Amino acid sequence: MKKNCLLLLFSLSVFSGYAQQKFKVNYEQLKEYEGVYEYQNNTTLQIAASPKDTILYAIINESKYPLKPSEKDVFLNSSKEKVTFLRNKTSVITGYSSDEKTFNLINKKVVFPKEMWYPRLNAKDFKYVYQQPKKELDGLVTGTLDNTGLDKVLLNEMMQKIVDGVYPNVHSVLIIKDGKLVFEEYFYEYNKTKLHEMRSATKSIVSALTGIAIDKGLIKGKDETVLSYFPEYTFKNLTDDKRQITIENLLTNQSGLDCDVSNPKSEGNETKMNYSDDWIQYTLDLPMIDVPNGRGMYCSGNPIIVGRIIEKATKMTLPDFAKQTLFKDIGITNFKWNFKPDISSAETFCQVYLTPRDMAKFGLLYLNKGLWGSKQVVSKAWIQESLTKHAVVQGVNYGYLWWLKYLEVNGVRYNGKVAQGNGGQKIYIWEDQNMITVITGGNYNVQSPADELIQKYILPSFNKK
Repeated sequence: MKKNCLLLLFSLSVFSGYAQQKFKVNYEQLKEYEGVYEYQNNTTLQIAASPKDTILYAIINESKYPLKPSEKDVFLNSSKEKVTFLRNKTSVITGYSSDEKTFNLINKKVVFPKEMWYPRLNAKDFKYVYQQPKKELDGLVTGTLDNTGLDKVLLNEMMQKIVDGVYPNVHSVLIIKDGKLVFEEYFYEYNKTKLHEMRSATKSIVSALTGIAIDKGLIKGKDETVLSYFPEYTFKNLTDDKRQITIENLLTNQSGLDCDVSNPKSEGNETKMNYSDDWIQYTLDLPMIDVPNGRGMYCSGNPIIVGRIIEKATKMTLPDFAKQTLFKDIGITNFKWNFKPDISSAETFCQVYLTPRDMAKFGLLYLNKGLWGSKQVVSKAWIQESLTKHAVVQGVNYGYLWWLKYLEVNGVRYNGKVAQGNGGQKIYIWEDQNMITVITGGNYNVQSPADELIQKYILPSFNKK
């Protein structure tokens, strides 16, 4: 079964086509399908029925993907491909089939906590009361909203609408203002100690580690050629242009390789890469369709190659290098990162998992020009280069694996630097406001409300009256 046939991890379609769906299944009927099932790559997935919206969800790594009913025992994913549940002679569900492959039911007795379906339990009785974030032994200073310029009324309204479900699948909202964590709220089953996937926001972590490796002299510089790090490989479509690709070209997504997630005709298909035996080989085998330092094309293979270069240069795994440098210096001890760029990471994408508070610390490090306390963790020069426009990717200015975006509020433009990932993972740096905003979420492959929350309830506080 191809990955995009069930869980849509890279599908760009939305659910408008389901509005016409006439076949309906009630909650008790949906519960019949619940359980743990076999999945790709000797892994498993869970099937769960939501009591909140009466929808069946496939769950991998806590990411939920809706399956809409089509006919008896048949559901459609967002690409409108069929997922068919199978029954034995006594009509008991035994598994499912998709893309001509069959996967067995492993365990029927699974309990799904009620908290996973509701932003807050007893939402009808919810009335928000602001509380200053608690000080923890994690290096963050906390404070109140007083004298921050943030509008308590707007934040109250934001909280109410998240809890009411107006903005679904928002997992956390944090604000650091003037160096202090002044706002911290969690929803569903998430809390301050629970790790959250970062998806492509991981790329910005890789960017920081590249700078640290260069600062330490382990990598000579950003202009080193990529292929020089892989003498043991023989690559296809080898040209003089490919030989000239530099580390910087990978950081700016200007490698020139035929790899562009926004182009369905691109040969560098992300799903194919994920299911290949060697993501480095797969990406660097691709043909060149532009010169290095030319057109910006969003390609997840680029930072993966950078990560492997760091490993070669430091002679340690990427997570270990992070643990001994970046994470150690800013007090990140609770994380998960399995950086293995091969088929074993097809469902986890080599991403790092952090707590939202640690995401906020990473953003604060960049806001403070690489300084944490009295220690220069990343050089000021690297921070500046990383947050400077080098390319335009998908119509947005782009630095070194950082997006340089702006949000407009009632005619006022707010310039931000953002690490972002699928589902609504956002670490925004607002230099002019001396502020960091962190939002995590579970809106995978659909529009996240994260930017709208910032536009409507956080940034308006700073509009000139």
